[in-house]
Amino acid sequence: MLELGMQGGPLYKKYKIYLDHVSVTRVPENYEDRLTEIFPNTFKHLRLLALDPYDLALSKLERNIQRDRDDVKHLAKTVPFDLEVLKERYQKDLRWQLRNPEHEDLTLRLWIDAIAEERSQ
Repeated sequence: MLELGMQGGPLYKKYKIYLDHVSVTRVPENYEDRLTEIFPNTFKHLRLLALDPYDLALSKLERNIQRDRDDVKHLAKTVPFDLEVLKERYQKDLRWQLRNPEHEDLTLRLWIDAIAEERSQ
């Protein structure tokens, strides 16, 4: 499937879209209730759904590579995030799913501090 759908493959040539392999990540509980349809009625047999910005940010918490941190900072700037909502969503809907919640508590705290510092400048 990936071979057919890769960038430059038949799917891309015909429809100008491609598939990309992604790893599995944890997302907050009940994220499905907060999905937003993007480009509604654009495709006949395809619906595209996007994660809520808070759910998207929290889905990047465990991996926490530089690209993830940059994405979260960008989201926090453009949405803009209510940091209390981010903390509440983490505590209620994600923390219990994590392998090492104490580590992710620290990661989230660092993210929130970085966002708050950037906002104060």
